[in-house]
Amino acid sequence: MSRRTGSSQRWRARQERDIYVEQATRAGWRSRAVFKLEQIQAKERLLKPGSVCVDLGSAPGSWSQLAAKLVSPGGRGVAVDLLPMETIPGVEFLQADFTVPETVAKLKQMLGGRHADLVMSDMAPNISGNRVMDQPRTMALLTDALVFATEVLKPNGDFLVKAFQGEVIDVFTRELRRHFATVKTIKPKASRPESREIYLLARTYGM
Repeated sequence: MSRRTGSSQRWRARQERDIYVEQATRAGWRSRAVFKLEQIQAKERLLKPGSVCVDLGSAPGSWSQLAAKLVSPGGRGVAVDLLPMETIPGVEFLQADFTVPETVAKLKQMLGGRHADLVMSDMAPNISGNRVMDQPRTMALLTDALVFATEVLKPNGDFLVKAFQGEVIDVFTRELRRHFATVKTIKPKASRPESREIYLLARTYGM
């Protein structure tokens, strides 16, 4: 059995045992990731009716699905990903590379002059396992997301971003504190225990 085949079988077995996968399928969500945002939302109340939300790294779309539901009526969502995403009512989607300046410009056009209440990012770089390579890639993506957030958030807006435990987190957290009143680290129950992923929530932009 090849290493790739063994890895694929372990992934399938894990998915079959995962209660969140089963719940997402049963409820019509596009992925189990929706429960991470749902659990954060339950405590933090980031999304409200009328809110404008930007979803970075949105495909397959479960975060945008939940956001569209929570910001209705009167709100709207804008989403971007390298991969295609099926249409979600109330969400305008752009399939493009977020790290390209032309994509950022297009996203701002899609906002139509409105500022966002929340920028959320579930993006992650391709992880190689080599820390020397992975940490700069992670930091670059986090920085791109933060720069975008500071350009489109309204005063007092919020920024939610996925990160990975490691040396870059302290550096990035210090940068977040330059722009936001509070920054906290969150590990939702739906995030697999063995995963190094965490979420950084920066609140009250411009304070």
